[in-house]
Amino acid sequence: MSRAGAVLRWAALVVAAALFLLPFYLLIRNGLATREEITSPQWTFLPAELHWENVSALFAGTEVPFARSLLNSAVVAVLQTAGELLLCSAAGYGLARIPYRHSGKALGVVVATLLVPTSVTFVPSFVLVSSLGWLSDLRGLVVPGLFSALNTVLFRQFFLDFPGELEDAGRIDGLGRWGVFRRIVLPNSTGFLAAIAAITFIGSWNSFLWPLVIAQDSSSWTVQVALSGLLTAQNPQLNLLFAAAAISILPIVLLFVGLQRYLVRGVTETGVNG
Repeated sequence: MSRAGAVLRWAALVVAAALFLLPFYLLIRNGLATREEITSPQWTFLPAELHWENVSALFAGTEVPFARSLLNSAVVAVLQTAGELLLCSAAGYGLARIPYRHSGKALGVVVATLLVPTSVTFVPSFVLVSSLGWLSDLRGLVVPGLFSALNTVLFRQFFLDFPGELEDAGRIDGLGRWGVFRRIVLPNSTGFLAAIAAITFIGSWNSFLWPLVIAQDSSSWTVQVALSGLLTAQNPQLNLLFAAAAISILPIVLLFVGLQRYLVRGVTETGVNG
């Protein structure tokens, strides 16, 4: 590659990196500024003074319980991720490896649910959760998201390509289907499990509409609902809103950095082959 080509490549990478980092810069810069510095027409790269008290004021606020919302989001995301890994992996393995008469029909039903718009099932799901008395309750936030048809199909696709010799070896040692699944298949699928876990956790953490409807009491708000509460308050404090947004994306950024290689592997391994 010529020098001019190398320079153009590096210039494009620098521009792309700057565009990628720009939202993070704005969040941190405005989160440590005053409201006047945010709305001032005279833009400065950094505030004249970094106001770290914005963070303490955010967690000390009573109108929007931000610390509680972070805890609620963490509990919901972890439980939903664990539930989907357990249920969807078991269902996907059954569809891929257990032969029975109506397996094709069962798969068709699972795939058919993917064709139903979320808006169609939203009201019936709300009525069901309400009838169970789960409004403003973590059960109403967690239980409806414990199973995913899409993840079930992805697990099935992955298990179709899983080496059958390993399963045969387990059966020779006297393991049943559950033993093979638990002691052989899952331990040899950690990369794919991590990819699905990361995607599921991010989706649950960023969920907004369902928690907004179910969490009618501020004590059950998730972090996304808390952010909307800061935005729609009678006296919105923009600096606290930016600080809250920066803190709320921190777990996602750390998770993505730690598991990005599994995300790429997971997308590759689900493929369209098999």
